[in-house]
Amino acid sequence: MDAAVALADSARGLSSPNPNVGCLIVRDGAVIGRGATAKGGRPHAEAIALASAGSAAAGSTVYVTLEPCAHASDRGPACAALLRDAAPARVVIALADPDPRTAGKGIALLRAAGIAVDVGIGADEARRAMAPWLMRIEHGRPFVTLKLAMSLDGCIALADGTSRWITGERARMHGHLERARHDAILVGRGTLEADAPRLDVRIEGLEDRSPERLVLTSGDAPDGWQAIASPDAIAELDGIESVLVEGGAGAASAFLAADLVDRLLIYRAPILIGNGLRAIGDIGLTNLASAHRRWNRVDHRDLGSDTLDVYERARNEDCTASSGKVGTGFPPE
Repeated sequence: MDAAVALADSARGLSSPNPNVGCLIVRDGAVIGRGATAKGGRPHAEAIALASAGSAAAGSTVYVTLEPCAHASDRGPACAALLRDAAPARVVIALADPDPRTAGKGIALLRAAGIAVDVGIGADEARRAMAPWLMRIEHGRPFVTLKLAMSLDGCIALADGTSRWITGERARMHGHLERARHDAILVGRGTLEADAPRLDVRIEGLEDRSPERLVLTSGDAPDGWQAIASPDAIAELDGIESVLVEGGAGAASAFLAADLVDRLLIYRAPILIGNGLRAIGDIGLTNLASAHRRWNRVDHRDLGSDTLDVYERARNEDCTASSGKVGTGFPPE
């Protein structure tokens, strides 16, 4: 299942409007098929893996990160039916599909065909890999990552606004990889006017994965940009499942105050700035008690002389963002 999750993660930012699913087929201890949802959502991961495995899929074990779809689509066959016809001995599913068009029907179809089905193995990892699609499905808005590149004392620039470069080359390249994994990238009006950022992906071979550019402003956006008037407005973005908030302090504070940040990327350089521009401003905190137990660290790594810490927002199962908007529709197949 770890390998299937890695396949799902490789399709993150590419598979919209469909989920980025990973599928691995194993027989007699050897991998005979693998697949990840293709760019644009089709073919699905299971269809790709089954095509690779061919007739050898009979009697195999299939690992898939999301319950195989069971509803008809003009874009391709239902994956649960494909698996039923391929006759594996066992299908291991990380997450049940929240889409009511499938929700449990894929599992039932496989079991009715005499195929053993196990659900829940690797669920946390699969949910993390498919977090943007799940956020849109379950809560009606994109998944939001906030990136902060700062000094040890929490500054993002000198007092005069000079910010190139806080972190080193490896940290900046990692930031470009994160851009490639998101549908859109956002900065505040002040950052746009002060820095005129390109916000593209400058890694050879990934240039075509540059995200759409958003600016947080009550005014108009320049050519090539889309304006959103408030953090809550991300729920209205068409075809956007993930947003990377990259600058500056005002935009970061606005999204944190609205409780719309789901993931934090904190890059720290081993420097002290002192009287510089702070990474974030007022986020509406009124007491220290409410600041605790809100973030869980899920990753830490060294990037040259810099460090990266990744945090996820701790939310209850039924927690929605402050906007209260819950999705009622589902993406097309």
